Amino acid sequence: MAEAINTSTESFVGAERMRYELPMGGISITGYIVRRLQKTALLTSLASLEKDLPAQALATFGVYALASATSWGPAFYQPSMGRPGAEISEADPATGAKVTVRYLERDPHFSFSYEVTLPSGGVISGQESITGTMLTIGGLGMPAPSIYAYRSGDGSYTARATGVINSELAPRLFAPTQIRGFGALQLSDSAEHTGSIKIDRRARISAEILRADKTVYAMETELR
Repeated sequence: MAEAINTSTESFVGAERMRYELPMGGISITGYIVRRLQKTALLTSLASLEKDLPAQALATFGVYALASATSWGPAFYQPSMGRPGAEISEADPATGAKVTVRYLERDPHFSFSYEVTLPSGGVISGQESITGTMLTIGGLGMPAPSIYAYRSGDGSYTARATGVINSELAPRLFAPTQIRGFGALQLSDSAEHTGSIKIDRRARISAEILRADKTVYAMETELR
């Protein structure tokens, strides 16, 4: 049976969250990605899990990677695209983690790199490319191949997540268009764990981690 975990008491889904990610004064695509990555409250238990419960640590890292890859709630407007070369740094108000995003290029794809420095000293780095748009059964999808890498503060634990996360714009008749995400990531770490984690359009997350001793750690949770 999968273990259900409580990801955070902070809300990452809905209108209030989206008003933070898409503030009324407008925001650039680089600034939006900075705000999107400010879900580091999901990682508050990571440092305490790394040594004794690395499978849970890998799953926790995977939850953050999925959650920070897109948004869930009303898409009030489209961020301005800006120009490559832009760089924005901002602290996550919930944790103090420093989030930096760099706009790398827009041809052939919109590409961004990021770095998140956690209060524990751990660092998450990564990159994504928005490869275009596609029609889906739920709306307009924007697939983004993504890479996330984590290194603990003392360097004793590392983890990696790679895959494609889709952001989808879903029209509503009498309400704002909704943005939501779905996709999957492949996981691995320095403790010889491998696995996968996925998220659906309702922000439900499930993961299976194969430990080095061939036992399986499974978990389920839901962004709220």
